[in-house]
Order: sequence, then C-alpha cells, then structure tokens
Amino acid sequence: MEFGIFIQGYVPGAGAHDPEREHAAIMNEAEYVVVADRNNWKYVWVTEHHALTEYSHISASDVYMGYLAHATKRIHLGSGIFNLSPRANHPVRNVERAAMLDHLSEGRFEFGTGRGAGSHEVGTFNIHDINSTKAEWDEVIRELPRMFREKFYTFKGEHFSIDKPHNLLPKPYRSSHPPFWVACGNPATFAKAGKMGIGALGFNFSPIHEMKPQIGAYKEGIATCREPVGEYINDNVMVTNSVICFRDRERARAAATRPDRNYLFSLVCLYHDTFPKPAGAPVWPEPPLRLLPEHVQPAIDRGALLCGTPEDICEQIEAYRRTGVDQLVFGMPSNLSRDEVLECLETFGQKVIPEFDKNPLHSTTRYRQSAA
Repeated sequence: MEFGIFIQGYVPGAGAHDPEREHAAIMNEAEYVVVADRNNWKYVWVTEHHALTEYSHISASDVYMGYLAHATKRIHLGSGIFNLSPRANHPVRNVERAAMLDHLSEGRFEFGTGRGAGSHEVGTFNIHDINSTKAEWDEVIRELPRMFREKFYTFKGEHFSIDKPHNLLPKPYRSSHPPFWVACGNPATFAKAGKMGIGALGFNFSPIHEMKPQIGAYKEGIATCREPVGEYINDNVMVTNSVICFRDRERARAAATRPDRNYLFSLVCLYHDTFPKPAGAPVWPEPPLRLLPEHVQPAIDRGALLCGTPEDICEQIEAYRRTGVDQLVFGMPSNLSRDEVLECLETFGQKVIPEFDKNPLHSTTRYRQSAA
C-alpha cells in the first residue's frame, strides 16, 4: 500500500474573505507537500475547484504543481482533478499543461481527470446540467493518448474538433504519457474505470467498510481489461480518509473531538451535490456534528477515522489493506494547526509508512515503464 495527502486551499470561516489568511493557507499547504516529500509520502493530490468559498481556494492547480515540482524531489504530483469538459477546459489545454507538468516534475505527474465537483462549480463555466459532462468526458479521455503521441493530430467529435493537423507540444516526458486516473463515486464509475484500465480516485467520505462494493467493482473491471484507454494499465484504487497521528494517544483523540472537526464535511455536503449524503448529514450553514470523546473509538472501529499513536494506526490500516486499497490518502490540514500537521506528517511518514510500503519505486512508475 502507498500513501499520499491531498490539499485544496481550505480557508474556513471568516478567513476565507481575508487575503492574508488565504495567502497563509496556500503557502502552508505547499510547505506540507515539501515535508511529506522528505518523509516517505509518495503522492500529493492537488484539488482544483472554482468558486467554492471556504472549501477550496486552489483554482489553478497546474500553476501550484509547477511550484511544487521545483520544491520537491520524489513525491508524485496529481491533478485532483483536471475537468475534461471542453466547456471548462479545452482538451488541447489539458494536454499541454499535463505534458508541461510531466517535464517540470521529470515524470512525477499523475493525470487525474473528472467532471467537476458539483452543479455550483460547473455553473462557473455556464454548464447548467452536470450530467451533460458525462459524454464529454467519455469522448475526451479516449483522445488523450493520441493527442500526446501524434505529430499530426486531427479529430472530429461531438464535443470538440481539431480540423487541421496540429502537433501538440510539449510531448510527455520521455516515451509515454502520465498515468490516467478518474474521480469515482458510485460502484458503476469504479467498474468503468477498471474496465478502461485507469486508476480510480475515490475522493469519498465513507467509512472503509462501506467502500467494499466500489473497490470490488473496480478490481473485477480491471481484471477483464484487455484494451486500456492508455498505453498501459494503471491498476490503482485510491481512497481518502482523515488521520491524526501523534505519539500521545490521548492528545490525538482530543484533537478528533474539537468543535470544528467536521466543518469541512458540511461544506462537502453543500458543494458536492452529486455525491450521495448520509441521512442527517449537516449541510452548510448547519452546524457540523461534533464527535464526542465516547464516539472516537466507534468511529475508528467502523473505519471512519484513523487516530492515535503510530502503533494504533498500523492496526487500523489493516482494514484498508484487506479491502484492497492500493493508495490511502489523507486531507490536510482539516482542523489541525500548522505545527500539528507537520508533526502528523513526520510521525506517520517515519513510523507508519515503512511498515506498509517497502518498495521505493512508485507503482505508477512501474506501470509507465512497462509501456516504454
């Protein structure tokens, strides 16, 4: 199992309207990636959202990852996600910026794709029916390998066209394209990703035990993949959760019960209106549900939270390995302070990751090398 973090420019509360607080959040999260790079973490997923106040203030993830490429050495940089709708991003621009990031990172770019977080976000681009983006994604994803590879690319499609031959530059780093991924929610999308031979980004807020159908659907799909979309199969299912890893168990558990701990979840319920929400889930501006001290252990037991000492968390991660997770990713910073996030990254990276990830080579690098 491999490990990563995801960052999004989370600026909660009144700070979302304070330029200094916004700037601090953006720069702090860049620092988290640099620290993760030094402490065995293999991936960072940089979300890209538009007009989602408080929830995410990173709207130009390609610019952000260009900065991170120069500041890091080993960690892979993933787009989480580039929207493939031609109305939001023309396919040529997506291919150009993906290839450029691939060069700047020297092969460390992960090409995560999707259709947008929800109706509010895609409405920024005058897309008023998010379901209409499904057919667009289907068309564009199959053209990406040709756009990366061919020197005289043309295409006549339903959603975009390039009438005269064009050589889209730069070409990817070395001999093959970056690994393809797609953001997934329901079992059908996981199965579709598997059948297409691309990685599944489970940006979910479900306990791991509830993810078994989705992960099972993906693994069944990829087992039958004979004609992958790309030049190689990226057999990878990533899921997200939260983690609080300190050397002091009681201190970690106390952090889990802070009043603002689940504020982010209320924003998810507001903006991700295409995601199924649990019954009774608070939607901003409803106050977030608070985790009481007596509820921490039940939350751990049902796979909704990883919390405690490195030894505790090693035991808790076993459920993810049994479920078939290939990559486990945690959102940073949630409600931890900057210093607490840095401590968590270092402690988890030094004490937990080596117990589960003993191969220094990234799985996606191995898959990409097989294509070469």
